[in-house]
Amino acid sequence: MVYGIDHYMVFVLSGILLNLTPGNDTVYILTRSIAQGRKAGIFSVLGISTGALTHTMLASLGLSVVLSKSIVLFNILKFVGAGYLIYLGVKAFLSETESFAGSVSVEKGVDYRKIYTQGYLTNLFNPKVALFFLSFLPQFINPHAVDSPIPFFILGCTFLTTGTVWCMVLAYAASALSDALRKSPKIIAIMRKLCGTVFVGLGLKIALEKR
Repeated sequence: MVYGIDHYMVFVLSGILLNLTPGNDTVYILTRSIAQGRKAGIFSVLGISTGALTHTMLASLGLSVVLSKSIVLFNILKFVGAGYLIYLGVKAFLSETESFAGSVSVEKGVDYRKIYTQGYLTNLFNPKVALFFLSFLPQFINPHAVDSPIPFFILGCTFLTTGTVWCMVLAYAASALSDALRKSPKIIAIMRKLCGTVFVGLGLKIALEKR
């Protein structure tokens, strides 16, 4: 038995199945990868994974409990996250077509640090992620170890690792399928509109979700 954890392998298998289930992060990564290429998708994955790591640390320290008890805090995070995604969507609609092109020269001009930050904030400001860690992880922690942050951290990092691997696969696959398409200006324009629509849709989805 891993320190303070019951049925660790069951947790790993459950986590993998949950990773394979499409969610907001999956849609976000696919959209970035298709619209802006493999490297943008990879940085999106890294940003989202860092956000998940932050949630893991908060859950380990018990701070997520505060979020689960406060409807005001929950709604603040929810609307901040939703507003941020909608902002990204509107920005995608207004951006120049060339910014979504797939040529090497254009890729050099893409701000990957900004893409990483956007992925991180998208995950961080989603209160459902924090509540997921708070409700899912304790099911595999031995009752005698619930007061220790170590089991929470181990489980969170395990789930984060399997999720990151899967998201990387998605980013590579989606960008590979769209490489040829991104060479056409007309297709690029359509992708830009689609990207903006998806981001706005994700923002509205989060805003309308109930606690």
